[in-house]
Amino acid sequence: MRTYPTLSANVAQAFAPGRVNLIGEHTDYNAGLALPFAIGSGVTVSAAGRPGHRVDVHAADLNETDSFDAGAPAPIDGWRAFVRGSYAVLAQSGIRPSGASIEISSDLPQGIGVSSSAALTLALFLALIELAGEAAPEPVALARLCQKVEQEWRGAQTGLLDQLASLYGNAGQATLIDFQDLSVTAVPLELDGHRLLVMNSGERDSGAIAGYNQRRSECEQAASRVGAENLRGALFQDLHMLPDVLARRARHVIGENGRVLEAVEALRRSDLNAVGALLDASHARQLRGVDPGGRKRGPSVQGCRRAGCAPDGRRFRRQRDRPTPCRRRLT
Repeated sequence: MRTYPTLSANVAQAFAPGRVNLIGEHTDYNAGLALPFAIGSGVTVSAAGRPGHRVDVHAADLNETDSFDAGAPAPIDGWRAFVRGSYAVLAQSGIRPSGASIEISSDLPQGIGVSSSAALTLALFLALIELAGEAAPEPVALARLCQKVEQEWRGAQTGLLDQLASLYGNAGQATLIDFQDLSVTAVPLELDGHRLLVMNSGERDSGAIAGYNQRRSECEQAASRVGAENLRGALFQDLHMLPDVLARRARHVIGENGRVLEAVEALRRSDLNAVGALLDASHARQLRGVDPGGRKRGPSVQGCRRAGCAPDGRRFRRQRDRPTPCRRRLT
């Protein structure tokens, strides 16, 4: 996350990066563990205040626009919902940004699992709060406000993974997030001459939000049936009490939390082979359990291999021509 010096009393600019989740899928809304990292690409929002309540927005990368009343933003679909929702949620929190001319620019692909919506909302909040002359809330409170936009204006009952990963991301590190107490720990992401690749699987799903909400509901049902507040409190020996789908949901979360902790320890001792094996195990479980069709949407994530072992472009790959890791510079 980066905010820029205010250019004048009524001009503000902010940047928020996208994120990739190294390991820890569908754990955030189950009070579990996740290990994401921020990437160099992100969303920049520039906002200039204007008299009155009119808000004009230009999404530069899409060449699309929107206009609405800052005091009464109406529901709408697509990226515009995040802008209008940011105004509405800020007003509910006691911060009332006035009319503005807003420019949005992004080099994040949309809809492939790198959290472009969370980055957009965070950048909007930071710029609008600055424009209103207010101090930004502490990170967890800010993340919750952004989450509220996703839930109330897009209907996605998301956890806090995307927002916290963007807020806490720094160069050369992953971020261990414990969603039971929302504690955050930096973990070194030293690739030892390997290259970290994120590949677009090319999958698109118009029902992604509905599928995500269904999975969250199934996890809640599983926790309730085994007498736990959430799946962080469930045990493998409880799974015999659950029907097949709910048992698979719970088994994944319980196992995934363990894999996250093992991945953290492996990164700390620079054992990338162990990290790769854990990624393979995590995504093999995902392929068996995320979608009825058996496919995991979003970036393709595979294992960690040494030189010559993964010529097909798997996630970690020894560079032959460059002596240093090829990572996008984070801001």
